Order: sequence, then structure tokens, then C-alpha cells
Amino acid sequence: MHRILTHVAAKPAAFVLACLPVAWLLWAALTDQLGANPAEALIRSLGDWSLRFLVLVLAVTPLRELTGWVALARFRRMLGLFVFFYVSLHLLAYAWFDMGFDLAAIVLDVIKRPFILVGMTGFVLLLVMAATSFNRAIRALGARRWQLLHRSVYLVAALAVLHFFWMRSGKNDFDEVVIYAAIFAVLLGWRLWRRLQGSRLSKRS
Repeated sequence: MHRILTHVAAKPAAFVLACLPVAWLLWAALTDQLGANPAEALIRSLGDWSLRFLVLVLAVTPLRELTGWVALARFRRMLGLFVFFYVSLHLLAYAWFDMGFDLAAIVLDVIKRPFILVGMTGFVLLLVMAATSFNRAIRALGARRWQLLHRSVYLVAALAVLHFFWMRSGKNDFDEVVIYAAIFAVLLGWRLWRRLQGSRLSKRS
């Protein structure tokens, strides 16, 4: 597995795979395969893919430590940028199809609807992380401050689940919300457990 993950073609292949969902959605939109309400289907599908890529980002570290595949870390930054990419498309689709790019209406919608406010907050945090995801930003901020800033991804995960929960509350359909909440709880709980374990070891030494 190490040889596959470190192969020169591994990252380009991962990039192409990460682009496939948006390519399929574009094809489905052009060929009228998104159902009776294509705008809603597109917005929700982009939101779903945002959540899936967020799961992948948070799964990199546990998988790396549990499997010993240290080369997985090579893909974390790219996957994080794809989270921002899909969330940006999700927001763009909402602004276009739901709001007709009416900025005043969007601002009013953010104020009136808590789940939109939560989603926008998550987007702003992702925007900051995407803008500081490069080596020059790490040098400018310093490794410690940069790491602290990028731990905002945990808050983004919580906001994403809350956004999804409130969005689904209108239809009283929480099955997928529970699944994502459980996955994020396991991934974040694992990190907390590792940190507590590390602090206990340091006290003993």
C-alpha cells in the first residue's frame, strides 16, 4: 500500500476521483437526470458530497495511525481543499437557483433561517482555512498558530451536522443526519482519546 500511496500518479489519480462527483452532477443536470426538482437535487447533492469529503479529511489521521500508512498524510491538504470546493459549489447553487443571486435576499435569508446562518459560518471558516492552506501561510502564521487555526475543521464538522439537522427538520427525516453525526462523533472522539492517552503517558514519564 505504501508504494501505491507514494507513487507519482497517486495524487493525480486521487484528484480525478475527487472530481468525478461534480462531473457526474454536471452531466446529470445537462441530460435532465436530476428528477422533478433538479435545482434542489443539485444543491442537496453538493451538500452531501461536502459532508463526505469532510469525513475523508477527518479520517486521514486515524487511518494513518491505525494502519501505519503514513503516506496518507500526503492527501489531507488536497482533500481539505475539495471540501471547500464542494461547499463553495453548494453555496453557489443555493445563491443561483434558490435566490437568483439577489444579495439582499441572501442576507435576509441568512438572518431569518438559522440553518443558513450555520452553513454560512462553516463556509467562512473553510474559506479562512483554504486561504491559509499553503506553505507560505504556514511560515507567515507560525506552525503553532496555523495548527490552532486549522483545528477549526472540528467546529466545521459540528456546524455541518447542525446545518444538516435543521435542514432535515422540516421533513422530520433524520436518518442520514444520525449517520453523519455518529461518524463525526467517532472521529472526534478518537482524537480526544488519543490526546488524553498522550497526556497520561507524559505525566508518567
